[in-house]
Formats: sequence, structure tokens, C-alpha cells
Amino acid sequence: MQLGMSSATETLCGQAFGAKQYHMMGIFLQRSWLVDLITLTILLPVFILATPIFKLLGEEEAIAKSAGYISLWFIPFVYSLFFSLTIQMYLQAQQKNLIIAWLSTLQFVMHIPLSWLFVYKLNWGVSGAMGALCISSWSLVVGEFVYIFGGWCPETWKGFTTAALKDVFPVVKLSISSGVMVCLELWYSAILVLLAGYMQNAKVYISAFSICLNITAWELMISFGMMGAACVRVANELGRGDAKAVKFSIKVLTSTSVLIGLFFWILCLVFGNKIGYLFTNDEEVASSVTDLSILLAFSVLLNSIFPIFSGVAIGAGLQTTVAIINVVCFYIIGIPIGALLGYLTHLQVKGIWIGMLCGVLAETFALSFMTRRTNWDKQVLKSSSRLQKWYLKSSDEIAPKSELA
Repeated sequence: MQLGMSSATETLCGQAFGAKQYHMMGIFLQRSWLVDLITLTILLPVFILATPIFKLLGEEEAIAKSAGYISLWFIPFVYSLFFSLTIQMYLQAQQKNLIIAWLSTLQFVMHIPLSWLFVYKLNWGVSGAMGALCISSWSLVVGEFVYIFGGWCPETWKGFTTAALKDVFPVVKLSISSGVMVCLELWYSAILVLLAGYMQNAKVYISAFSICLNITAWELMISFGMMGAACVRVANELGRGDAKAVKFSIKVLTSTSVLIGLFFWILCLVFGNKIGYLFTNDEEVASSVTDLSILLAFSVLLNSIFPIFSGVAIGAGLQTTVAIINVVCFYIIGIPIGALLGYLTHLQVKGIWIGMLCGVLAETFALSFMTRRTNWDKQVLKSSSRLQKWYLKSSDEIAPKSELA
């Protein structure tokens, strides 16, 4: 939810940067903080009441208590997350990706020794692991605060302002649609794993399914990077008012992603019978992974393409449309087909994966069609209208008038 809602920051800041309304980026960031903070606080009871919730869902008492204990540790972590994600989108929109990479690297370097110290040396167990996670995640936020408040974003950060309290509801609408869009994408694979868990020989099937999902997740990290690039480029060019540049950026990003996808597709086909052994020594699980390898290869190919179109939609502020497409493709097409093939045929876990593949294929075609049919000149006008509607004069613009008066 937070990842999705923070993409609204990327849309607004990206278009403001392209339109050279630099001071508005800081205002949009503060509005996103306000909206995300309220949303997170509303969801807080889920973390506090995790134990009774898990018991209500029929989970074993020991597991419910453990999950409830860990969920309390997640509270400081998720509060750090809403800062770090929105700031990341804010910096990314102004093409300051390098500072994000350096701060994330420092966080990772800090996290490893802290985890080792707390878990193994001090024997704090789960508490130590969660404590290390909280400390390292907040260190990232502190680093981002230092960078922004320390004067390294002079044009886009003019300090805290009450102007951030104005025009909040349009940001709420965009943030919620963004959150729903991403949640629908992420929950899709989780539901399919749940379906695999109700099959005969579920332990083997879930293990094989999870291994394949891990492989697609690795490749998706690259695709999500391209998705971020698509979002920034499209938002910047829309803000700049250059529809031709938007179209050119889409062509370049799509062709690049297809080439990357083809590379991983070939790897999965060539090494399909060996991939499973990277994760397990269990022959039955490895054999199931081999059986899924061809389907995995085509999933990897499609997963390199559709995030680009999602990024284009985010850059243009079309999250609501993508959320509707996600519902239709994933939940009306993909999951029912997977359930039918998995439970009513001999395909078992293959049937579930075929259903997932059908959903992703439908999603790719739908987003591709939407992107191709979009009138980008009209989107430029919409972007300009949105920015002008929410535009507030900066202190630099007001100061000269005050001096003349």
C-alpha cells in the first residue's frame, strides 16, 4: 500500500520537475507525507491486534503469538518506510538516483553487521533481527533528511510550509488509486501460492512455486528499475509539454526491456533443468521446478514488458485505469483460469501457473493497447492543467513584488 501510494509523489513531482515548477516538488512531498502518515496510522491497529486477527483466521496459537510479537516490531519499520519511499520518489523525479543508491548501500552495509551482532553475539534472536532492521531503515531516512534539509536540494526544497495543507484531497485520490494498483499486482502471486497450498502434495508444489516466484522476483528488480525510469521520463516530458519525447521514451524503454526479457527467457530455457538445484537438494522439488521452467521462461519475458507500461501510466497519472485493468486481467481472468486448470485437470501446479501467465499476458496486451491509444498531446494539456490548478507562487516570486510595494 505504501509503495503504491508513494508513486503518486513520483507522478506529481516528475511532472512539476518537467514544468520547471521546482518549488512545488517540496510541497507535493509534504502533502504525500501527510496523506501517507494518516493512512498508515489508520492501518496501525492491524499491527497491534495481529495476534487476535491470526487466531480469528484459524492460525495455530503459537504461530499467532509469534506473528503478533513480530508485527509490533514492524511498526517503527513501516513508519520509516513511508518517509524513505516518498523521498526516493521525490529524488528520483529530479534524476538524483545516485544519492539513493549510495544511501541504500550504506544502509545495507550497516544492516549486516548489526544483524550479526544482535542475533548471534548478543543472542537477541528475532528481537535482534527486527531491531537491526529498524535501526538500518531509519538510518536511511536520516541520511535522506540530511541530504534534503542540508541544502543539497535548494530549488525543490524551500522548507516546511502550510501550503502543503491545501489541495490535499486530489492527492488522496491519486495516492489511493496508486496504492490499490500496486496491491492488486502484488497480491496476485500471493493468492496463487495460497491456491497451490490446497493441492495434494502441497509441500512440494508450494516449494517449487516459491522457487519460481523468487526467480521472477529477481528479474522483476530490473524491470521495476525500468518502470521507475519510464515513470520519470514520461512525467518529466509531460510536464515539459513535449508529447513527441514521451512517445520516443516509451519506444526506447520498451525495446530495451524486451531485449532484457529475451536474454533471461533464453537463460531459463537453456538452464531450466538445473535452476531448481540452486535452491534445493530435494529431487522432487527440483523436478517440479524443471516441469515449470518453460512456463517460467515466458513469465520472465512478460514480466520484463508490462512494468514499463505501468511506469508510463504512473508518469501520466493513469493509476485508476491501471487498477481497473489489474482487477479484470488478474482476478477475473488469471485466478479463475488457474483455479480451474489446477483443480479440475491433471495439470496441478502447472495449471495455476498457466492461469497466472494468462493474467499477465492479458495485462500486457491491455496496457500496451492503452499506451498505444493514448492521445499524448491531450495528456500534455491535462498535466499542464493539473499543475496550473495546484500551482502556488514560491517565496522567490513573491519577494520582488513585496520590495516594489
